[in-house]
Amino acid sequence: MTVTDDSFTNWKNREEIAESMIPMIGKLHRERDVTVLLHSRSLVNKSVVSILKTHRFARQIAGEELSVTETLPFLQALTTLDLGPSQIDIGMLAATYKADDRGLPVTEFTAEAVAGATGANKIERREPRDVVLYGFGRIGRLVARLLIEKSGSGNGLRLRAIVVRGGGEHDIVKRASLLRRDSIHGQFQGTITVDEASSTILANGNEIKVIYADDPTSVDYTAYGIKNAILIDNTGKWRDREGLSKHLRPGIDKVVLTAPGKGEVPNIVHGVNHDTIKPDEQILSCASCTTNAIVPPLKAMADEYGVLRGHVETVHSFTNDQNLLDNYHKSERRGRSAPLNMVITETGAASAVAKALPDLKARITGSSIRVPVPDVSIAILNLQLAREATRQEVLDYLRNVSLTSPLKRQIDFISAPDAVSSDFIGSRHASIVDAGATKVEGDNAILYLWYDNEFGYSCQVIRVVQYVSGVEYPTYPAPAV
Repeated sequence: MTVTDDSFTNWKNREEIAESMIPMIGKLHRERDVTVLLHSRSLVNKSVVSILKTHRFARQIAGEELSVTETLPFLQALTTLDLGPSQIDIGMLAATYKADDRGLPVTEFTAEAVAGATGANKIERREPRDVVLYGFGRIGRLVARLLIEKSGSGNGLRLRAIVVRGGGEHDIVKRASLLRRDSIHGQFQGTITVDEASSTILANGNEIKVIYADDPTSVDYTAYGIKNAILIDNTGKWRDREGLSKHLRPGIDKVVLTAPGKGEVPNIVHGVNHDTIKPDEQILSCASCTTNAIVPPLKAMADEYGVLRGHVETVHSFTNDQNLLDNYHKSERRGRSAPLNMVITETGAASAVAKALPDLKARITGSSIRVPVPDVSIAILNLQLAREATRQEVLDYLRNVSLTSPLKRQIDFISAPDAVSSDFIGSRHASIVDAGATKVEGDNAILYLWYDNEFGYSCQVIRVVQYVSGVEYPTYPAPAV
């Protein structure tokens, strides 16, 4: 047999193993509300090739490829346990098992590592929490996709309604079509049908009412059977407490804004300050996509090296608030054609750092340039550290943060030498450290942080909503603190 034959046989064997994993992953998700992860990436509803690619991607992070032959025994062990709702990372199980020198069988090690989610320790499955989307633009539709995806177990969050202004004939059909097909993020994973008579979209079995309203104060959500709901305002029209309070109508318990909040509205970056949300807080903001991209790595660097000062320059994809062609715009420069120009503009991300990291005393400045790409941006974070470091030391530290720290869902890490912006479309992390571009000299560190300013940010929004709704289930093995 030739080497080529050996490689092909090996591939077919791994395909067979990945295929055998799919029903186990699906059953754990549907019956026990367990989400199986691989280095923070969900394997639920993934194809054979997607599972194999996710295993291979571990090479970019950990330095070596992770094989399905290594993770399968841990997945098999999970199916034998009395598990409660949780997220379990089989990549981390395999990594920590390798580092463990006790020689335990996989079954025993797995049972010990996830003990907090089994037997008498397991938490009860919670009733679904109603969610309402106010607005249905770029972020609204991506958040809708995520909510529909995460309702697969029948628990957690359930999208009940979308509130929009009337758009004329066949409005609901057109909106459903935009949910079904997206020029950047591709096809919706599932089926969508529309009932115009009842103003309802049915997506993967989720019945979503489309409510037409020009003013939030005109809606009584209890009339649609909605109660104790979390409303996600993705219009950005109201950003202070007074304006957002208009959403607190019958049936709505909390309001989450997908834009930087003004005044006393808490700006939350999940993974960094979400645990500061007061239980009785009814109005909060998820800050901006750029704030979510820079704050987690900034916190990581401050925790390890200290930060004396910094500057962030964001090279940002163009957005809907710019003009396609030159035309009047109330903001400076944004009236010039977005697809044809690089446009210097302001960013509030640097000043928003103080809200998310109040203990950081370093002065952070910032500016932004909009460029002619439709999605994925990069933040260049230039830091003066409190102590000197080497480039390799910083890279090793950030790689470890992306793998094992409480920030592993926010920070990703890539060492591919030819990475470009389109490679990060669909990334679920708040930011991705580009190892090849990182520069460190003495007490100066420059980090290049990619981020999908649409989808990665939407994932952060969902994490905040899960947290305030009480359906954010614990992850095992527990991240290193």
